[in-house]
Amino acid sequence: MKSVIIEDEQLAARRLESLIKSCDKDIEIVAKLESVEDAVSWFSQNPHPDLIFLDIHLEDGLSFSIFEKTRIDVPVIFTTAFDEYAIKAFQLKGVDYLLKPISQDDLCRAINKYKDWTGINKQKIDINDLYKIIKGEKTEYRKRFSVTVGEKIKSIDVDDIAYFFSTSGITFVVMNSKSQYSLDISLDKLADELDPKDFFRINRQYLVKLKSISNVHVFPKSRLKLDLNPAPSEEIFVSLDKVTGFKDWLDGGNTSGN
Repeated sequence: MKSVIIEDEQLAARRLESLIKSCDKDIEIVAKLESVEDAVSWFSQNPHPDLIFLDIHLEDGLSFSIFEKTRIDVPVIFTTAFDEYAIKAFQLKGVDYLLKPISQDDLCRAINKYKDWTGINKQKIDINDLYKIIKGEKTEYRKRFSVTVGEKIKSIDVDDIAYFFSTSGITFVVMNSKSQYSLDISLDKLADELDPKDFFRINRQYLVKLKSISNVHVFPKSRLKLDLNPAPSEEIFVSLDKVTGFKDWLDGGNTSGN
């Protein structure tokens, strides 16, 4: 049996592969993919496997978009942290799941369930319906982060955060108190994990909180400059491709800033 792992954390992918081999040494992992882009490219150029192990949140977005960009009729075992109601919906659709951190027993049980899907009893997966179920559920957004301060770990609340920015490949969080800490997480993932009613990705470098915006200046050719509190060390502009979405977000309409 051939399988593919789609997981953006290399350590988690290696651990999952080891657990899979412990459940069934005859399962061959033919590819370990890290992003939506990698997956779409791979599935477009290679024979499809028998089974996919799929993380829902990848570095470049929700993994459901893979199925929107290329046709895949392969059973999926999801690795997810979505709430219980959505997980039960997976089960009704004949899709199994592994709740992180993954246990050996749960993984072996999921693989055995897949093996039971043979002949006329084998079920088809409607990824579009599943995607609608997930999007319809109330998402639990991040409420706190842990940061390293010297030799200590400090917990910070999202309510106390003003904005995030990225420079030289490092993500920083700026607090209302003007304190600043580095985070081991990308702005792309932050945009997925934070409530879009409160946070908006205005450009490649900044993810800002609504309450941190003190003024919006309108410039020619629809350019928007933001005054943030606390003030950053540089002038902050909304990317031209984000201007319409940003205005809708300010009005309380469209909240998609990814």
